[in-house]
Order: sequence, then structure tokens, then C-alpha cells
Amino acid sequence: MATGIELLVAAALCLACPPINDTLPADLIQLNEDGSLVTELPIDVAAANVGLDEDAPIETLEVIRNKKEKLRNMREWINGKHLRIATLEDYPLSYTEMLDNGTRVGRGVSFQIIGFLQEKFNFTYDVVVPQDNIIGSTTDLDRSLIEMVNNSLVDLAAAFIPSLSEQRTFVFYSTTTLDEGEWIMVMQRPRESAGGSGLLAPFEFWVWILIFVSLLAVGPIIYMLIIIRNRLTGDSVQQPYSLGHCAWFVYGALMKQGSTLSPIADSTRLLFATWWIFITILTSFYTANLTAFLTLSKFTLPFNTVNDILTKNKHFVSMRGGGVEYAIRTTNESLFMLNRMIQNNYAVFTDASNDTYNLQNYVERNGYVFVRDRPAINILLYRDYLYRKSVSFHDEKIHCPFAMAKEPFLTKKRTFAYPIGSNLSELFDPELLNLVESGIIKHLSARELPSAEICPQDLGSTERQLRNGDLMMTYYIMLTGFATSLVVFTTELLFRYINGRHEANKWARHGIGRTPNGQSVRPSRWLRGLRRLHSGDKQLLGSSTHAQNVTPPPPYQSIFNHGGEHLHGGQQRWRQAGREHGLILGGHHNGAGVRRLINGRDYMVFRNPNGTSQLVPVRSPSAALFQYTYTE
Repeated sequence: MATGIELLVAAALCLACPPINDTLPADLIQLNEDGSLVTELPIDVAAANVGLDEDAPIETLEVIRNKKEKLRNMREWINGKHLRIATLEDYPLSYTEMLDNGTRVGRGVSFQIIGFLQEKFNFTYDVVVPQDNIIGSTTDLDRSLIEMVNNSLVDLAAAFIPSLSEQRTFVFYSTTTLDEGEWIMVMQRPRESAGGSGLLAPFEFWVWILIFVSLLAVGPIIYMLIIIRNRLTGDSVQQPYSLGHCAWFVYGALMKQGSTLSPIADSTRLLFATWWIFITILTSFYTANLTAFLTLSKFTLPFNTVNDILTKNKHFVSMRGGGVEYAIRTTNESLFMLNRMIQNNYAVFTDASNDTYNLQNYVERNGYVFVRDRPAINILLYRDYLYRKSVSFHDEKIHCPFAMAKEPFLTKKRTFAYPIGSNLSELFDPELLNLVESGIIKHLSARELPSAEICPQDLGSTERQLRNGDLMMTYYIMLTGFATSLVVFTTELLFRYINGRHEANKWARHGIGRTPNGQSVRPSRWLRGLRRLHSGDKQLLGSSTHAQNVTPPPPYQSIFNHGGEHLHGGQQRWRQAGREHGLILGGHHNGAGVRRLINGRDYMVFRNPNGTSQLVPVRSPSAALFQYTYTE
């Protein structure tokens, strides 16, 4: 607050100020509070003084004057006028109520706008509704709102009417667009994400395709590069791996398994290392994304766009005679591609104007997709949320059994409608434009809703728990693997049976143990047991005959025994087997071997008949292998 000294200083300074100029500029157009002119615009006023360019046509001033005069006359005409206004049952934008005295009154955003216009222009009105609660079109004009407007039975259609091309021949839409109408899909909230199985979710479809292609291609590529490298360099140290080994190396690396392949050449090692690095990075990304997918509550809906409805042939329901139906049935509209779904009974257009009934009957019970404009859907889900929360206060899954798609099913501008030739548009549209630009209509549409989003797609407060649906791909992989192994096992049995029959037929046609050219042939394994049974041997089929044909080997130390003439029959037979392999195991005539330490291991060195040396390992594990080789 100013002090006394400050006021004295301000008064002294004002004495030196020039007087305030309260004169208005010349040729200024003044308006009253109701928008009427205080001073008339003279015809001879220059164009620059009324905001027009210098090159504006001469008749423009005359047009402005005539327009002002016309608006003044219309204000006088509508003052005290009684209008007939038609509307639709389209809660919350427009609907009606019957009072106790039988009078029908309008409600909703549309009649809040009409109330504003009524105060502005001082008129009264009656509310009427069409016999059928439909907008109307060329093929569906009878008992519709458009028919009433077209026949001038009403002065105005106060409803948010979508601007469709087919209706323009019957009515005149207001030049001011009330809002951009969006029709949204509502469906049952799925238990799992519709983005696919949990195991496939980390990567998109084309990434999986490229991984599969690389899995098939890298093995042959490595094989060809190794072959080319050996041929160009002439290297005999690096043995080329087979195609099967290379393919199994690629697959084993993908499964994080080791490999028995040990390349020597540097270029081959780089090929193997490159594939290992690629697999390491790929599996790291997959593991991280899989963890994020399985732990977060984010999910996608199975039906987000019109194309999802079309490709999956999903049943959907919408209002009879609404913008969605006419957009589908009209040839030059964006939704005409869904016309065949009407013919195949996938589209249902209900006559019930109660959205709660449609939600429970079609969506909750039958699993349909409900298509409705956004204000109605928001109000519907909010009221359903309040009711279900009163039943169960804590469980959010019960509160929100429905989910709303993000992408609009249909987008259309919505306006009021007038009879063709009516002048009310010129009077009402400027006022409607003021309401739209100030955001009042948008505010009225969402006035009953909270600021927070009701039942969003992602229920952030719900903990994500793994379900069987997340692991279904794992079950499928297991079943596929077992089924494949069963098929391979059956194929092996079939081929062994066919080969056995082929050998048995050849054995039966050409005599026991003989082929057509006289050479001996061993009978099939399937028939060896039968031969033993016929010969009087009572051994069971499939039992081992190893002990009957092979003499048990003598102790390993007998190899170095010089008293060969004292060997038993089994030891002589074992020593004869050694001689047949070209190895002189020692004795009086050939001399004993010499014990040598080679590469840190003990060997007995014997001289072969051809003059070369033969090493016999002395260490127990190697000696056992040597003994088994020469006794078999």
C-alpha cells in the first residue's frame, strides 16, 4: 500500500502530465453488447478503413453492408420465434426425457448449446425425435432424422451428426464443425498379451525369419569357405570338416553348447569366433527382452485397428442407423471394405440405445467388439468401473474387465443439420464457432469424467505373474521335439525291417550263405537267432554270443612272457591273433621287446616282420585298450 509521501509525489508529477485524450478515431465502427451497430458504416468509407485491401472489389463493401442488414433482420425475425428441433437418443451428446406433464425435453451437450443460443436470440422450441432412432441415408431414409429435416418438418437437427457424403443431398450441414468424432472399439480385456507367445515376444516377426535363415545358411557357408581355403592354400594340416559337422556346430552354438571341432587354421578360427560372437550378442538381447516382457504388465490388445477386425473376421456390434453403419454401407467411405462382413453376419447393428445393455449382452457374454463414439464409451466405462468397484474394492482385474483400443475405428466431423435453403446456419454458426474455439463444447463433452484415465490398457498397479499362456510355446516345442523323435524312431525301425527282409529274401533264394556269384554272405541279424534254434541251440533270441566266440584274454603281463611253449590254449589263441595283425609279441625265436619312455609314457618296442617298430603301451588304461583291440 502506498504511503502518504508517495501519494504526494505522484500528485505533483501528475500536474505536469498532458490531459488524457478520450476522443475516438474517425470512422470507427462501434458495437453494442449484443453485437448490434452503434454507428452505421457509410457506403463511401475507404476500403483501408474497414480492414480491406486496396485492390478489393468495389462490390465487397456492398456485400458487407447487405450481410449486416440480413443478420439484423434475422435477429428481429427469430426474436420470440417458436422452433421445432429434432434430435437423437445418443447419450451423452443428445437425449431426451419425458416430464410428468408429458412434455419431452432435450438433454445432453447438444441442448446445452441450444440453451446458449436461446438466451442469445430469445426463441422457444419443442423437441421431437424420429420414429426410428437412426440418422438416415439414401437407402434408409424412412422414419429417420434426415427425412424429418429434408421434409422441413423441423427447423433444426440438434445432434452430433457425422458429416457423410451421402446425406449432403438431403440436408445442409452447419459450416462450423462441433468436434472431430472418433468411434472406438471396446472388447474384453485379454488375460495375456496379444503380441504373441512369451518366447517369441522379444523379437518381431522378421527378426525371427532372419535368425532362421542365418541358422540354415551359416553352416554351408563355413563349409564352403573351408573347402575353398584348403584348395587355394594346399594346406594338408587343417582337415576339412564335413557339412554335417559344420551344421551341427552352428546349431550347437545357438543352443549355447560346446563343439568337438578344433580348427587349426587362423581363417577357420575367425569364422567360428564370428559366429560365436554373433550368437552371444543375440542371446543376450533375447534374454534381456524376454525378462522385460514377462515381468512387465504391458500388453497389446488382439484388435486395435479396422484391419484386425477384417483379417481376423471378428464379430463387432454398433448402433443401428449410426455413423459406423452408413460408413460401411456407403461406397465412397473409408469403411466400405467391411461391407462383406455384413453379408457374412459378422457385423451386428443393434436397435438398443442403452449402452450398458449392449456392453453386457454383446461384449461380456458373447465376446463381441463394441464400436461406439468416444464420449459415450468414456462415460460407459466410468460408470461400469464405479459399479464394479463397489462390489470388489481392491481387485483391479475385477474393476476393469474391458479394454478400449487406442486407434479410432472411424473418424468423422460432426455438426448440426438444417433444411436445405434455411438461413439459420448464418445466424447460429458464428456463435457455434465461438463455443468451439473457446473449448466449451469439448469441456461439456467430458464434464462428467474424472481427469485420470479410467481402465487403461496397461494396469500399472497389477503385478505381472507368469501364466500358462506365457509358457505355451515351451510346451509346443517339447511336444514337437517328442513327436519328431518318435517319427524318426519309427522310420529307423521301418528301414531296418525293410533291409532285414531284403537280406532274408536274398539268403532264401540263393542258398544258405551263398550269393548268385558263389560268394559267401552272412545271414541277416533277424535270422541268426532262428538258425541257432534250428541247430539245437536253446539260446534266446537277441541274447549276446560274444562269450561263445571270443576266448577271454590272458593277463596283460603274459605278452612279455618268453616261455611261449608253456602257454595254455586260450593264451596261444590270443597270441595267434596278435601274429595275424602283423605284430611279433616276443618269444625265443623273435626276441623280447625293449622298454622305452616316449613323451613321458612307458612303451614296449617290438620289431614287426617287415622291419618296422611297433609300440605297445604299458600304462594300465592304454594297455587295456590295446588288449581289447587284439583279442577282438
